[in-house]
Amino acid sequence: MSHEASEPETPHLDFQGTTPYEDYVQADVLTHLQHTLSDDPGEMVFLVTTQVMELWFTVIVHEWETAARSLREDRVRVAVDALKRSVRELEALNASWKPLGQLTPAQFNSYRSALGEGSGFQSAMYRRMEFLLGEKSASMLVPHRGAPRVHAELEKALHEPSLYDEVLRLLARRGHPVPGSVLRRDVSRRYEPSEAVEAVWTDIYSGDEHAELARLGEALTDVAELVWRWRNDHLVATRRAMGAKAGTGGSAGVAWLEKRAQKNVFPELWTARSHV
Repeated sequence: MSHEASEPETPHLDFQGTTPYEDYVQADVLTHLQHTLSDDPGEMVFLVTTQVMELWFTVIVHEWETAARSLREDRVRVAVDALKRSVRELEALNASWKPLGQLTPAQFNSYRSALGEGSGFQSAMYRRMEFLLGEKSASMLVPHRGAPRVHAELEKALHEPSLYDEVLRLLARRGHPVPGSVLRRDVSRRYEPSEAVEAVWTDIYSGDEHAELARLGEALTDVAELVWRWRNDHLVATRRAMGAKAGTGGSAGVAWLEKRAQKNVFPELWTARSHV
């Protein structure tokens, strides 16, 4: 056997123009979006980590919109698959705190001024995540008035049923006594817990744990738990980096994050467990 014949095949190296990988991933665009504003080497880590978070927000919004649409079409299995994918993506999103989770005040202060009035609560894609979870607030559109496309997308999301609204409508179609006041509520407003909805979940969880709606409930609970962990990791990282000082962009900083961390996502899924 010749030496040439025993060599592994060389991959195709000669392309006209950019590589197919570049055409698909657009890595050159992604890796040239980092424009630091200070001389501190730690700012690069902060900037890239924040950009990575934005990409994960985008993926998760896609999954939850897929789940909401599938529930509207009574395709529960497709919805559960999307929710399960989002759980793995939320785990990756939460791991994004690792590079930032141990910042000291001195380290953060070395490039904090580069943020100016910038703050994470201004993230439009994160806001879309919150809207899908039922955390609606028209006032959160205000920071985006200067970006017509972004503002229009957020306004559309504000007035569409949340993921949980679609879940409750599905439960009603399946014969569960979800109150009409819940089904007809103004979906542009924040979802408020209902004792009647709690009773519905209690009934579902008191039955066959392998039933389709029980599995849907557990997929939603997995999502809710990881969202809670995201909020708490954000709180801890912020408290460690800046204590109780006012946040960037005029936010209340730790005080605002503490309030957010106390809120349960899909609240009746948690309270119903006390009655099973």
